[in-house]
Amino acid sequence: MTELRPRLKEKYEKEIVSQLMAEYKYANIMQVPRLKKITINMGVGSATQNQKDLEAAVRDLTKISGQKPVITKAKKSIASFKVREGNSIGCKVTLRGNRMYEFLDRLLNIAIPRIKDFRGISRKGFDGNGNFTLGLREQTIFPEVDLEDSHIVKGMNITLTTSVRNDKDSLSLIEKFGFPFKK
Repeated sequence: MTELRPRLKEKYEKEIVSQLMAEYKYANIMQVPRLKKITINMGVGSATQNQKDLEAAVRDLTKISGQKPVITKAKKSIASFKVREGNSIGCKVTLRGNRMYEFLDRLLNIAIPRIKDFRGISRKGFDGNGNFTLGLREQTIFPEVDLEDSHIVKGMNITLTTSVRNDKDSLSLIEKFGFPFKK
């Protein structure tokens, strides 16, 4: 029995690699930019007062990503936010391999088209090292999240880590996956 391969992984191997090799004239296929990992982070500031908010965020992120998130802790105390060092303040998931491509497929083809008044993704999310971060305002755009079950609406940051160290090559790779950037 053959294993099902994610659509975007096949698209990358069959189309995107050859397009990038022709565009940048790479001598070796290993020089072609590729996605290394996708990190999804949900900050839950209200978790210091209400632990159920963090549990709901963990449950939603598990449904969205398909794997159990790690709970993140505060690195230092901030009195004005009523946060002490070591408090649980969020959760994150790192996706690699087939799960990464499956999540990216759902993000591009199901979740992003469900955003209200969507005008495109800003190109300002690059960090100078070839990584791209996208912020979403609510987790309810994913069909896996049940609206009645999630009593809080939380945003999330999605970071795409690439194998290249410059933003130009990374932008070219991410555009070829089909990200709807602003014109």
